[in-house]
Amino acid sequence: MFALDKKKIINSLRNLPEKTTVEDAMERLYLLTKIEKGIKQADEGKCISHEEAKKKMKKWLK
Repeated sequence: MFALDKKKIINSLRNLPEKTTVEDAMERLYLLTKIEKGIKQADEGKCISHEEAKKKMKKWLK
């Protein structure tokens, strides 16, 4: 499992509207986790080229 810094979690929750649901908070944290994980993978060179992505999307969107 990918872990987030406590400060990032707190800041993300602070940016939610004053009246929000638990589901909204969970979705925000899930999105933040996915973004951070993607950045880490890209930094490690675990990504594909734009052309490869376009080819995959073409297959998926048939």
